[in-house]
Amino acid sequence: MAHTLSDIIDIIDRLIPPSLAEDWDNSGLQLGDPSWSVAKIWVALDPTLEVVEAACSQDVDLLITHHPLIFKSLKAIDFHTPLGAVLSVAIRHNLAIFSAHTNLDSVPGGLNDILAQRLGFVDLEPLAVGVPIESAKRRGDPMGQSLPPPGIGRVGSLARAMSLKSLARAVKAEMGLESVKFAGDPNLPVNKAAVCTGSGSSLMSDFFASGAQVYISGDIRYHDARDVEAANRGVIDIGHFSSEHFMAQNLALRLGSIFSESGIEVAVQACEIETDPFIII
Repeated sequence: MAHTLSDIIDIIDRLIPPSLAEDWDNSGLQLGDPSWSVAKIWVALDPTLEVVEAACSQDVDLLITHHPLIFKSLKAIDFHTPLGAVLSVAIRHNLAIFSAHTNLDSVPGGLNDILAQRLGFVDLEPLAVGVPIESAKRRGDPMGQSLPPPGIGRVGSLARAMSLKSLARAVKAEMGLESVKFAGDPNLPVNKAAVCTGSGSSLMSDFFASGAQVYISGDIRYHDARDVEAANRGVIDIGHFSSEHFMAQNLALRLGSIFSESGIEVAVQACEIETDPFIII
């Protein structure tokens, strides 16, 4: 039985409700015809030209990304621009593109829960609540753990207290990173941490109000680091790419499991060609 793009979107929307996306976001279908048949899916962080060309060469029908292809309203489509080039290739190969962005950040069991749990944090709560707590239903993940209500970022307790420097080293090792940056007193005792996948500078005020001693995120600005120092707190910058890239493998596995249990014959896999645009020398 052939499955349409509309069928797949319905499944994704049940897993990652579009209502959880921020008002400024553009999650959802970026390009495609809901009636198109879907037999092969890739999941990636970014809809770059390299990823889109590779997907087309592998006869992929649907590319699911975290970051949206289109953020601002388009006044023209020039195929010589980076966005226009991606649109041109995708349209010519009937490649549909779908984004799960801030709704995947916010949903229970989404990116922020995955990162916080990977780092061993427990008793998680949202750093910034995305919907009223009273209207959010707590749900368990497949491992039987209790998950917090929707919201951007997470705050949790460490399994054991340690210094800021020791935590930075532990985060570096767990994430398999070549390097991390941190600001604050290296000997600062830490027993409570906040995390936010992607770019976390916009939630600095939420971090300071959270009671956490350290904030782990990406794209931390210089003056934010100075504010952290002045407040005798800590911040660990793991980079935007590293804080989110794991979403491709995780979401591919979750969708694959749903398809298998539902008897849906659609192949889904994580894109394996993406790399961090920043090169460390």
